Amino acid sequence: MAQLRIDGDELVLDLTGWEKVEGVHGDLRVPLRSVRSVEVLDDAHAAADRIGVKVGTRIARVVEVGSVTGLHTSFFTAVHHDTRRGVRVVLEGAPYDEWIVGCADPEAVAASIQGAL
Repeated sequence: MAQLRIDGDELVLDLTGWEKVEGVHGDLRVPLRSVRSVEVLDDAHAAADRIGVKVGTRIARVVEVGSVTGLHTSFFTAVHHDTRRGVRVVLEGAPYDEWIVGCADPEAVAASIQGAL
């Protein structure tokens, strides 16, 4: 499962080998100064299911790994059936406007990121 972690002054989204294949993407990194907010999501699948051009793997409510580009926003998502809850990281001045990441303990992940800001 994808992991968010702090590395110095950067927020890193580490993807597993399968997620790199599913998402047609490698790990993602942004400066912490790009993070505008972090939100806990009870349903990360719903947050990831938006209209736009999708590159990656998507089976509704089962797996969403990849990038989505809409008219006004773009985001990267890594959500699986076993990680329905997650976090939304809102970014500014980064390649994506948001990351939506499924995780077992989204409150702890959000607190860790907010603590580093």
